[in-house]
Amino acid sequence: MNKAKTALISVSDKNGIVDFAKALKELGIKILSTGGTAKALQNAGIDCTEVADFTGSPEIFDGRVKTLHPKVHGGILNIRDNTEHQKTALEHGIENIDIVAVNLYPFESTVLNQASTLEDIIENIDIGGPAMIRSAAKNHNYVTVLVAPKDYDQVIAELKADGNTSINTRKKLAAKAYAHTSLYDSVISNYLNNKFDIQFPDEFTTGGRLIQPMRYGENPHQNAAFYKEPLMIESSVTNTTQMHGKELSFNNIVDLNSAYELVKEFKNPAAVIIKHNNPCGVAEADDLHTAYLKAYSTDTTSAFGGIVSLNANVDLKLAEELSKIFLEAVIAPSFSDDAFALLSKKPSIRLMKTSDIKELSYEYDFKKVVGGMLLQDRDLHVFDFEMFKALPSPTKRKPTETELKDLAFAWKVAKHAKSNTIIYAKNRTTIGIGVGQMSRIDSTKLAAMKAENAYGENAIDGSVMASDAFFPFRDNIDTAAEYKVTAIVSPGGSVRDDEVIAACDENNIAMIFTSIRHFKH
Repeated sequence: MNKAKTALISVSDKNGIVDFAKALKELGIKILSTGGTAKALQNAGIDCTEVADFTGSPEIFDGRVKTLHPKVHGGILNIRDNTEHQKTALEHGIENIDIVAVNLYPFESTVLNQASTLEDIIENIDIGGPAMIRSAAKNHNYVTVLVAPKDYDQVIAELKADGNTSINTRKKLAAKAYAHTSLYDSVISNYLNNKFDIQFPDEFTTGGRLIQPMRYGENPHQNAAFYKEPLMIESSVTNTTQMHGKELSFNNIVDLNSAYELVKEFKNPAAVIIKHNNPCGVAEADDLHTAYLKAYSTDTTSAFGGIVSLNANVDLKLAEELSKIFLEAVIAPSFSDDAFALLSKKPSIRLMKTSDIKELSYEYDFKKVVGGMLLQDRDLHVFDFEMFKALPSPTKRKPTETELKDLAFAWKVAKHAKSNTIIYAKNRTTIGIGVGQMSRIDSTKLAAMKAENAYGENAIDGSVMASDAFFPFRDNIDTAAEYKVTAIVSPGGSVRDDEVIAACDENNIAMIFTSIRHFKH
């Protein structure tokens, strides 16, 4: 492999570019550059040739066309040991370009800038940059392509040692380059689909940036990593800051996501405890300390080793309660200094700080299957309390105001638990939770068993019940009546709704229908 002689540099992210260019010049490598990059290098005293001077063609159309030229792409793409390619290059005065350091117009940051117009955003769709990157990556047998500043040092080290980079390095950088342009195009595509209200396009792409490799996946024999989707600004587990504790595991992140998405449903102080991706205790109260104690009381056994999610500041009083049991993680908007000092005495607990809960973002929820994926809208359906109060009640007895508040609370919890789900609640606190059973009657009985374990034999007396889907038979109602449930919320829609309503009327149970189902698989 011949020594590298010419590099083309055109970067939006200029971190490290001056030091990189200086090192190239010290190695006797000629530098070609464009626009703002050329100015940055020249201001640093680094001699470079403007691409317009190199090609003999000026930048035109406000810079939209500047590197789309045979001298640029011919210099990158020609096969160095192909006789016909070399003959053509000589005939057209095409010089080899051996190093291409290019990253792309800041499309994402332009989108995220609230002052940007659609015209600004469109102008920040890079054309020449991806073309050069793809050309260089295709011809990686001869050309080194760089899209990330963190790779500059390795390339300089190899150039100093051998006059060029190794084929192994060029292969890795080429694969990285294609991922870079692929993600860039997927961000543009998904932004425009959303902007132009195009759902489920004929071709769908997605991608992300590595946040961290995981020690392992769901199980120790599985490898895993955590990626963040571009343009995601919604307050979420992806945007949290870890303030203390061990590195997050794959399962921690899954559980944190479930815990935080559930606590986001509540406006008043609320606490959620998650175990194995299901709620084992949830409560809403006038203050966060009370909410946590009520949530914890639902299932003190399952809370051990769980994830706690809170929607307000954690103070010392609450931290003292949290420190009494082993918890994998606590996620909250903030921690007082003394609360953080107390909790951080435990070396393993992960303390996660969220951003403010803002408007929810539209994005697809997708589930991987072997060889493909399923896409759906996120389940963002919510009822505010006034809407909930207006839902139809097909029973003779209508729910009281107190029952309605508990029903609305229980409905929010049921939305975030694995199907089949039954929730018993009282005073905006989960009393018993039955999830993930193959039959709804089993969930009904499991939730009752949990309630009795926590609160005693008559725990469910006076509580309300929520079901994430319709009741296929009246047996669930008859069982709930035995536990003295007073009101029930479900989607309705069963062919046996009349039997279910009749069972409620026979037992003086109020029922409301939401016409919305919340299966979660």
